[in-house]
Amino acid sequence: MRFSKLLIPTVKEVPSDAQLPSHIYLLRGGFIQNAGGSGLYNFLPLGKRVLDKVRRVVKEELDRVGCQEVSLAFVTPASLWQESGRYEKYGKELLRFKDRKENEFVLGPTHEEMMVNLVRQSVKSYKQLPQHLYQINWKFRDEVRPRYGLMRGREFLMQDGYSFHVDETDMKREFALMEETYKRIFRRLGLDFRVVEADSGAIGGSGSKEFMVLAESGEDTLVVCKSCDYGANIEAAKRAAPAYTPKPLSQEGKVATPGTTSIEAVARFFDVDATQTLKIVAKEAHFEGGKSEIVLFALRGDDALQEVKACNAVGADDLSDASEAQLEALGLPAGYLGPVGLSDEVKICFDEALRGATAMVCGANEAGYHIAGYAVPEDITFVDIAEVREGDRCVHCGAELTHTKGIEVGHIFQLGTRYSEPLKCEFLDENGKAKPMVMGTYGIGVSRLLAAIIEQHHDDKGCIWTKESAPFTLEIILGDAKNERAKEVAESLYEVIGDRIEVLYDDRAKERFGAKMKDFELMGIPFALIVGKGVNDGKVELVERANGERHYLEIGDDLAETAEALLATIADLQSKRG
Repeated sequence: MRFSKLLIPTVKEVPSDAQLPSHIYLLRGGFIQNAGGSGLYNFLPLGKRVLDKVRRVVKEELDRVGCQEVSLAFVTPASLWQESGRYEKYGKELLRFKDRKENEFVLGPTHEEMMVNLVRQSVKSYKQLPQHLYQINWKFRDEVRPRYGLMRGREFLMQDGYSFHVDETDMKREFALMEETYKRIFRRLGLDFRVVEADSGAIGGSGSKEFMVLAESGEDTLVVCKSCDYGANIEAAKRAAPAYTPKPLSQEGKVATPGTTSIEAVARFFDVDATQTLKIVAKEAHFEGGKSEIVLFALRGDDALQEVKACNAVGADDLSDASEAQLEALGLPAGYLGPVGLSDEVKICFDEALRGATAMVCGANEAGYHIAGYAVPEDITFVDIAEVREGDRCVHCGAELTHTKGIEVGHIFQLGTRYSEPLKCEFLDENGKAKPMVMGTYGIGVSRLLAAIIEQHHDDKGCIWTKESAPFTLEIILGDAKNERAKEVAESLYEVIGDRIEVLYDDRAKERFGAKMKDFELMGIPFALIVGKGVNDGKVELVERANGERHYLEIGDDLAETAEALLATIADLQSKRG
């Protein structure tokens, strides 16, 4: 491909709305352009080449393990979402609309309902199972705050797969297979990633894992072990039970503590560590159908509430802070909340770290008073609702846990019968009895991967594409269009190797060499062959984009030999980089 014939609108200025390197360089490098709406982007020729490369890697690995590609309608009947119970629950991110006949539809952000509808019409017997169908198709999620370019857009290319099984055992076999398949995909794309335990969110199911590209620009906080392979999204992270060694209290029972409303103040007043205090976080829990109630969450004073865990613990859709007026209506004084003397209408959840705790200090549910010497009852249900901190201990090996940042690029779920039961997706077993199919679902953000690759592979000059994702392998740069020998060599090499590897030939006659090199560095093509004044001395220069290393090749009258030497050098350098 000749640069002079290709639409590559590179720009020098940093776009005003771009913050992350991937957003900046994909716009500046002429890969994407804003489509005129927030979170909507056009893919230009270079960007489409990269998108197709990434898509091909995903497809090759899925096809390799027997998955079958289909293409589902982008517009989904709302009736299917109503059948599954997600039509209202999904929230405002689900774009709903009506056609001219007043029929209701949605733009699918995910396609569980559509795929179940396909399978329930086609699969009737256990002899037809298992099935694994997938698509690589465009989705739309009406993000409340789209940002960071392709990282969190409203329209995105996604691979979503769905497997159907006779039982949970076979579903878990496929789940494990897809975990390994996804690992191969991300390794081929040259990504440093971590597989972590995750919350299933709006998709549902009994268990899920996320694939996180490690990057400081990531939106997700990950908890990882310094010793073993344990990792989890902070929304689902677990820890070993923290140590608890209470200090003898100088006074016990109900104690007057006027003006003592913070954990720090309480700990100072009783001369104890914050670990010996019990705090109450009051939330208003919101449920499907518009119902809401006040819920109290009890934690150690040094812990923080993890709201996704708390939501799951009470089966809520989301939580908001309870107001002082709401608490007063229940007879609960803000600043002195505690687990004692509560009426039956007030729900309270105790964190796991409080199990067996004694000699604690907590609010007395009376303004100006605390209870000293409180022992947490043993005959109650404990739930994991605390946020895991750096320095906590691994639940598997006991080593120290730490936080890092990640970009979610893949997510796999053990759905069970979450969708097959309400949608009546059933099969007849060996005895002719109807049973719901057991499902798994698996997704990769294909367009987001472009951003993730650049977040992990860039420098202050621009993109650094990996081998499998690069729009071209080599860029031939004509250093001086007036040098006839250089022009002859560049043209000849381009013709000879153009059928062997993907080559971009920068043949622009009016651009200076410096501008061409800046475009090469910005676009991030792995190699550049500089054909300049060195040809007069029988040399051309091969530059590696990733590290800037330069390699000199001899050229003679037989340019076919030079081409072979060039291809061998590139292959050798690629193998060393992995």
